[in-house]
Amino acid sequence: MRTQVAIIGGGPSGLLLGQLLHRAGIDTVVLERRSRDYVLSRIRAGVLETGLVDLMHEAGVGARMDREGFIHDGTLIAKGDEQFRIDFERLTGRHVMVYGQTEVTRDLYEARDAAGAPTLHDCRGVKPHDLDTAAPFITFLRDGAVHRLDCDFVAGCDGYHGPCRQEIPTEVRREDEKTYPFGWLGVLSETPPVSDELIYANSARGFALCSMRNATLSRYYIQCDLSDSPDDWTDDMFWDELKRRIPAEAAERLETGPSIEKSIAPLRSFVCEPMRWGRLFLCGDAAHIVPPTGAKGLNTAASDVHYLSNALKRFYHDRDDEGLERYSETALARIWKTERFSWWFSSLMHRYPDQSAFDLRIQQAELAFLRDNEAAQRAMAESYVGLPY
Repeated sequence: MRTQVAIIGGGPSGLLLGQLLHRAGIDTVVLERRSRDYVLSRIRAGVLETGLVDLMHEAGVGARMDREGFIHDGTLIAKGDEQFRIDFERLTGRHVMVYGQTEVTRDLYEARDAAGAPTLHDCRGVKPHDLDTAAPFITFLRDGAVHRLDCDFVAGCDGYHGPCRQEIPTEVRREDEKTYPFGWLGVLSETPPVSDELIYANSARGFALCSMRNATLSRYYIQCDLSDSPDDWTDDMFWDELKRRIPAEAAERLETGPSIEKSIAPLRSFVCEPMRWGRLFLCGDAAHIVPPTGAKGLNTAASDVHYLSNALKRFYHDRDDEGLERYSETALARIWKTERFSWWFSSLMHRYPDQSAFDLRIQQAELAFLRDNEAAQRAMAESYVGLPY
């Protein structure tokens, strides 16, 4: 079996890359370790930057998003019972789209099916070979047999635990990481959202976030200890704690109900450099992770896809390899700015176990500065809606 670009990972970044390349006449094969049902069952954030919305349209999969997604022109920041609004539209002329990552993935799967482009699921033991040569290939186990896929390039869209990043030699690879001393307990419920826009709440009891998937499906989070288990929290305990952390007027109108999904996610920042080794190019979580504050995970993967798809199109259409040569440098320049924003926003909104009285007063002053200073609001809004590619 042979293709031009082998894509390891059938999540949204791998599928988006495959769809953009297909529309440019470039052949791809997507290899995914899990089943399609498993991939579509994963619950992830659903705030799409302007750039990702544009990429969905470029990929020809934006119609359902336009119909069913929710445009958000701003977001609410709360400290206790006080809250203020960051007006994205006024400050930047742009907005974000609330549209679940599962729906993004579903749209991309359907487009790939319609194109007849091969997506191979249940691929085990995926192993790239000869990445530092002009003839890389991949071996994998599927349906009880070992298969070989020859290609020109390999796109590693296989997440943090995938095989691709490990193929970069340790003497070349640098990994920078920060782990945060808390997690997020998230609950999905079939209830109407408490607010038309997201509420990010800084509370003496810890951070809380009121989010949504659609008009009848809400996603809520509270900061929790890393030692906690979802089983430690009944639904009633979660709702009671959430109400204590958000403004009183929001707590009063909050509609509660049984959770249909409950999980705890640790928070970390991680960057691998370089994002290219020979004919291998890393995208998304394979190369970098951000804390979920500000919903940048999928959006940072999308920026990688933008740079890599354009570089591959230049190579195949114009025989110009400058974009491929500079891919890592270009992608990382934006990634580190996004890492800064996610770190800053997380530091602003959470309670840390080692915070001193001085640290807390500085945090309060930072929130007040953001509330009162339009330049600070504009800087935040520009990062939130997405830095330009």
